[in-house]
Amino acid sequence: MDPIDTGSGSILKQPKAVWATAGASVVAFMGIGLVDPILPSIAEGLDATAGQVSLLFTSYFLITALAMLVTGFVSSRIGGRKTLLLGLALVVVFAGLSGTSGSVGELVGFRAGWGLGNALFVSTALAVIVGAAAGGSAAAILLYESALGLGMACGPLVGALLGDASWRYPFFGTAVLMAVGFVCIAAFLKEQPRPARKTSLLDPVRALGHGGLASTAVSAFFYNYTFFTVLAFTPFVLNMSPYRSGAVFFAWGVLLAVFSVVVAPRLQKRFGSLKVLGGSLVLLAADVLVLGYGGHTAAVVCTVLSGALIGVNNTVYTELALGVSDAPRPVASAGYNFVRWFAAAAAPFFAPKIEEWSDVHMPFTVAAVSAVLGALVVLVRRRSLTAEAEELRPAHATEDGVGVFAN
Repeated sequence: MDPIDTGSGSILKQPKAVWATAGASVVAFMGIGLVDPILPSIAEGLDATAGQVSLLFTSYFLITALAMLVTGFVSSRIGGRKTLLLGLALVVVFAGLSGTSGSVGELVGFRAGWGLGNALFVSTALAVIVGAAAGGSAAAILLYESALGLGMACGPLVGALLGDASWRYPFFGTAVLMAVGFVCIAAFLKEQPRPARKTSLLDPVRALGHGGLASTAVSAFFYNYTFFTVLAFTPFVLNMSPYRSGAVFFAWGVLLAVFSVVVAPRLQKRFGSLKVLGGSLVLLAADVLVLGYGGHTAAVVCTVLSGALIGVNNTVYTELALGVSDAPRPVASAGYNFVRWFAAAAAPFFAPKIEEWSDVHMPFTVAAVSAVLGALVVLVRRRSLTAEAEELRPAHATEDGVGVFAN
């Protein structure tokens, strides 16, 4: 797919409402990696341990996981526009409060509120973009995925630039940018049509009764443990200044974006989704082992390279999760994310604990084993995944407006 012309229209020729939502999406995804370069600075500023500071990710993603049961319930009742504005308002409030924290406990609590707001926003943003975009769903999805990649890449860089002066500034900066997004969406976005059927709180859990979706979610759980060990624990291992750490994770984010949007679809078309996913998970396991046991240079290189493998995995998992189930895609997405985001909450908590119990290398060994377990689930359950997975094509996973927060 050409990055500009999708065949049905240019992604650059969009209404103001689409650009407002896409711009806010960039900032929303920036919030995930924003704290990476400043984790050591936060620990020093609040006199906290690495394990305590890593809880910033745990609280954020634990609430995000639980919120997956709520987002569809809320948006199907109050509409997409109001859900976006509610999410943005929560992010503005809790990001700002994060910058005022006087203890690590306060900061962890404020990040939990931030996670709720972010979940409400990003789980609804693609549906809104698809509904308002010109050029069809393909152009809208490409625009959204580009926003996701840009946000993941720029988050660590912005965190480093602002955090070099004070660890508090990235939080205040995010609050300001999201406030601008709130004003733009309030001004330019009209309310979107509501779904014909309201989503219940238990619909995502019921969807996990499907063998293919459950298998994908369990495999993604193991993969996400590896992903967030890299994201949340590696900054302490690298032990670099905010600028240097921000540069490393910016390069990581660029590879994630490029491989997610450009490379993964080409690999899927040539080799099939399951082969690509299994191979990428095994390579990721090898990468994190070298990251954990190699020297400092090897750790930097492997951190950056992991972005490429994570980008491929994100895309394939998203399409599998939304293609294998007969449930409505918003419901399947919520059920899948409900399971896998628990691993994103677990990894930042357990990695520092494992280091305390053993040594700095063992968290990466556990992460490597987790990635292999994810590949084994795909291998063992391939029969329940193959028929659907091999029929998938890029952009299929979200063509009816399901949030790509699965990425």
